[in-house]
Amino acid sequence: MKTALFFLAPAAGLSLAATSCRQESTPPFTFQTAATQRGNIIQEVSASGSLSAVIRVDVGSQVSGKISVLNADFNSRVKKDDVVAEIDSSLYTAILRQTEGELASARASATLKKQNLERKQILFPKQAATQFDLEEAVAELAQAEALVTIREAAVDRARIDLGYCRITAPVDGIVISRVVDLGQTVAAAMTTPILFTIAQDITKMHIKASISESDIGMVKDGQSISFTVDAFPDEVFAGVVTQVRMAPIITTNVVTYDTIISVDNPENKLFPGMTADVSVRVADRTDVPKIPNGALRFSPPEGTTYSRSGPSKVERNERLIYTLEPGSQTITPVVIKVGITDNVDTEILSGLPDGALVVISSTATPKKGFFGRPAGQ
Repeated sequence: MKTALFFLAPAAGLSLAATSCRQESTPPFTFQTAATQRGNIIQEVSASGSLSAVIRVDVGSQVSGKISVLNADFNSRVKKDDVVAEIDSSLYTAILRQTEGELASARASATLKKQNLERKQILFPKQAATQFDLEEAVAELAQAEALVTIREAAVDRARIDLGYCRITAPVDGIVISRVVDLGQTVAAAMTTPILFTIAQDITKMHIKASISESDIGMVKDGQSISFTVDAFPDEVFAGVVTQVRMAPIITTNVVTYDTIISVDNPENKLFPGMTADVSVRVADRTDVPKIPNGALRFSPPEGTTYSRSGPSKVERNERLIYTLEPGSQTITPVVIKVGITDNVDTEILSGLPDGALVVISSTATPKKGFFGRPAGQ
């Protein structure tokens, strides 16, 4: 028996399927770019601080006693020398009367000693008194006169202490703090107890902002600042740097410097103690070439194709970036000199023409599988 052999010709459709199975070469990465543009850049230093009155005076008591009169409260407007409180003066009045009596006694004793000296001076030439008697009378008079001086000082002190029972405002202003109540006893022993705090003029305020050591070199007197407070989140206030203090403040190995900023507060909207988020304008540029900061942070992934080798050295004010020719997937390393930054864009001083495409990020291109679909589908 003979066996018949059959050969089947391939169908036309099978040839097309085989053709579609061939994978096309695609770049391993897709680069996202941005074009160099011209524009304005404002560099600012951020900090935080608290608002306070330019002149803030603590009003205390130099004597101890019970508060018998209280004439001021929070937000009270006072004039200089207004009586804001009084301490019970009964004790100090009695002390003054006592010292005045002691002074009168000392003066009487001094008068007697003087008369005694005058008698001895008359009797001495007549040999009715000895030289010793005369010298003793002179010494007794000197002691009596010294005692009068001591008693006079005691009276002056008692009178001053009595005057301290009336607590007066040292300046014109507004009371922003009261720490005593009527009937409360204050003790002025080793320290002066604080009764009130008066802000002289809250239409003129200042901010004490803490600037980090990395930024303090850019902050100078006369620079403009803007700030916000939580009480008015939609409003931006303005101020001027008036003092950069050189004394370092070290907290957990972080070094900061206090910077004083003058602020106008004509409507009294800002209160002492408010926290201010401050931005200090340290530099600005107009119509300069700039690129997004993402270009400065971009690092090519492994397997990237370069048009040439990168530079061997980059100086302090230089940065290494990568450019991409339109329609190409080959990047070129370029060293550029940079200027100021606003934390979004950076000024280009040299090394990059206007309109150049700089790489800011990259993504891996999905590999194609059977029938051109992404692998894994």
